[in-house]
Amino acid sequence: MTAQTKKSIFKRPERPYVHPYFGGMVLGIVLFLALLFTGNGLGSSGATARIDAAIADAISPSHVDNNSYLLKMAGGDKNPFDDWILPVFIGALLGGFASGWFNGRLKFMTTKGPNISNRTRWLMAFLGGVLFLYGARMARGCTSGQALTGGTTLSAGSWLVMFAIFGGAYGMAYFVRKMWN
Repeated sequence: MTAQTKKSIFKRPERPYVHPYFGGMVLGIVLFLALLFTGNGLGSSGATARIDAAIADAISPSHVDNNSYLLKMAGGDKNPFDDWILPVFIGALLGGFASGWFNGRLKFMTTKGPNISNRTRWLMAFLGGVLFLYGARMARGCTSGQALTGGTTLSAGSWLVMFAIFGGAYGMAYFVRKMWN
């Protein structure tokens, strides 16, 4: 069955992906417009930190009041959801689902190699996501914030972080490649 005839769980025909150069151009225009109209770039890890701060503030406000990292986002009269990054985060989630829906790629599936179980693949994806999010907060931004926004402003730190991310990924690939063969 070809990609054109394969059906998703919502019975829409799967359409091909957009050309990467065109997608990059559209992403550049979106980033430019975000910087122009809001004064902020694109990013996502800041939203997860704010969601975490809101949960911590709801469960243990005294912990937030005694934690300088969380106190910048929540505590007292501060609303952790009152920030530009939350609509960007929600828009990216909804946009991803909409793109999957309109292009027939919204489906439940686990992409993996033959030498790994679904359970191990999901565990590795979860652990990788946790480590990456922790690293993104340590680096003061995720790949979107560092590479796209920081890279466009020619921030040396952003370029260093991106080289570290790609270098780390290539280094880690040696150890996990057998799961994909």
